[in-house]
Amino acid sequence: MIVMINGAFGSGKTSAAHKLNSLMPDSMIFDPEEVGYMLRNVIVDDVKLEHEKTDDFQDMELWKVLTVQVAREIKQKYGKHLIVPMTIYKSEPFEYIHRGLREIDSELFHFTLMTSMDTLHERLLKRGDTPGGWTFKQGEKCAEAFHGSRFEEYVMTDSLTTGDVVDHILSRLMDEHTVYKGAKC
Repeated sequence: MIVMINGAFGSGKTSAAHKLNSLMPDSMIFDPEEVGYMLRNVIVDDVKLEHEKTDDFQDMELWKVLTVQVAREIKQKYGKHLIVPMTIYKSEPFEYIHRGLREIDSELFHFTLMTSMDTLHERLLKRGDTPGGWTFKQGEKCAEAFHGSRFEEYVMTDSLTTGDVVDHILSRLMDEHTVYKGAKC
């Protein structure tokens, strides 16, 4: 099984992923941001293609390709359920990664954590992000882009704790009669 937890920066993806991982037997977290950080260090600006010269590694062709390939290798090598927290709102990389993950494991679930802009800004400030900075700007882009059926199941997190979010995810996984057993709601 693969569980994608999508949402804007500050929506609670990483916290939910870690809590879900602690409750879901035979699971591990695969964070595609780590692939992006690696690429940012390896593919310097003077090597990047013109359209890749942005502040977002989702614009790098290799990021989406390697995200799927690394997920495939991890899944094959370790045989664990993957929990994949990621902010991905651009259509083309989302479709590529979603399709690739489904090819790896047909039991793919995708949740998009949503918040009001006020809640999102409050959370970003609480974790120390700079007002008007990169994560704030990305939050606004995400808020617009996440409307649409391709982002599948929305979880409004404004008034939910991390535990509530994870309970919702686990409940949905159990509703779908998945192969995993033993998770605690």
